[in-house]
Amino acid sequence: MKVVMIGAGYVGLVSGACFSEFGVEVACVDKDANKIRELLDGRIPIYEPGLEDLVRDNSKAGRLSFSTDLNAAMAGAEAVFIAVGTPSRRGDGHADLSYVYQAAREIAATLNGYTVIVTKSTVPVGTGRRVAEIIREVRPDAQFDVVSNPEFLREGSAINDFMRPDRIVIGTETERARDVMRRLYRPLYLIETPIVFTGLETSELIKYAANSFLATKITFINEIADLCEKVGADVHDVARGIGLDGRIGRKFLHPGPGFGGSCFPKDTLALVRTAQEADAPLRIIEQVVASNDARKVSMVSRVTNAVGGNVRGKTIAVLGLTFKPNTDDMRDSPSLVILPRLVEQGAKVRAFDPEGMGEARKQMPDVEYCGSAEDAMSGADCLLLLTEWNEFRALDPRRIKALLGKPVVIDLRNVYNPAEMRGAGLIYTSVGRPAGSSSEPA
Repeated sequence: MKVVMIGAGYVGLVSGACFSEFGVEVACVDKDANKIRELLDGRIPIYEPGLEDLVRDNSKAGRLSFSTDLNAAMAGAEAVFIAVGTPSRRGDGHADLSYVYQAAREIAATLNGYTVIVTKSTVPVGTGRRVAEIIREVRPDAQFDVVSNPEFLREGSAINDFMRPDRIVIGTETERARDVMRRLYRPLYLIETPIVFTGLETSELIKYAANSFLATKITFINEIADLCEKVGADVHDVARGIGLDGRIGRKFLHPGPGFGGSCFPKDTLALVRTAQEADAPLRIIEQVVASNDARKVSMVSRVTNAVGGNVRGKTIAVLGLTFKPNTDDMRDSPSLVILPRLVEQGAKVRAFDPEGMGEARKQMPDVEYCGSAEDAMSGADCLLLLTEWNEFRALDPRRIKALLGKPVVIDLRNVYNPAEMRGAGLIYTSVGRPAGSSSEPA
């Protein structure tokens, strides 16, 4: 088979590389000539473990190619995937579908024979129907079907998620399109991956409902953590106690400074707007959005309180800037809310992140960026841990104390053992755990 992937960003590049690993011929097309040039030179524009090797091997094998020329790429393709960005639209929170619709118009102009057009981008209910309308407007004679095939990739483990997914969701209404998608995903069918065939609208809603439910679990445990601090309970024991219930599950019950990233913030907001327009408001998700926004801001006061009520003139060492480890993605990261507010209040912020500092420099120019965790901590008035990279987990509490100017640690990811930190002479603050706790995340 041959497929075309429109968009060589996170979803398009990972999906294209993984399909090519299945033996499919994949042409990745993007309008960004610099990005295509980098990919042709073997440079990967995003950080994702294992992706560089996958792209290199399949490019060398001739199964994966990169181009800015959609018309040439479409020759012989049985399916074309739309994998462009759908950011939140300024002003109202709706998903901005302009890139999706532009891709649809460009696809229509290149169609030659029956083709399956697949929306891989995260799009609101009704987008597939509109894509079909656009193509018919441009090319009334075209033979095609529109399919919804949402992605469920976690940044940092995206390749494994694609190769060994929990499920594949395919929204389509014709047997012809089903056959194309079955053949495309045959390698996963052979390892008994569940494939959910459904309608267009249902498939589109599954993606938003899944992300919103996970965001709700995160927000729930964050609010439970706040209650734990008030009543002297341990949030990790609570998470373990409820997570062992198979109806609830253990995942996404880790307290922290609020969720970020490319999916949860924009998808929850888009679902809220869709539901409001359909006159079926989702009050729970509305509160999730509001609670998560407020939580990021509230983390500033945790830092302020830990250093005596005022950060003016204080040097704050920050470890971790990305919204999660094993990615360079800074989108909606809690650091983008917390650190500028600390700077505004007069703090000097010194930060280190293994992968995120390039993008962070563009968005937070007033922060000082360091070459290592030790450089950031040296002589600082406190340490603020924001992202739980593995290399930060391994830090020796005694070494932390020796490096800091004052022995204050604010751990917003509950990476460290409170008893060990206090045993090393550190004034340690975490999330949802009592002073004497020695609990570890569930």
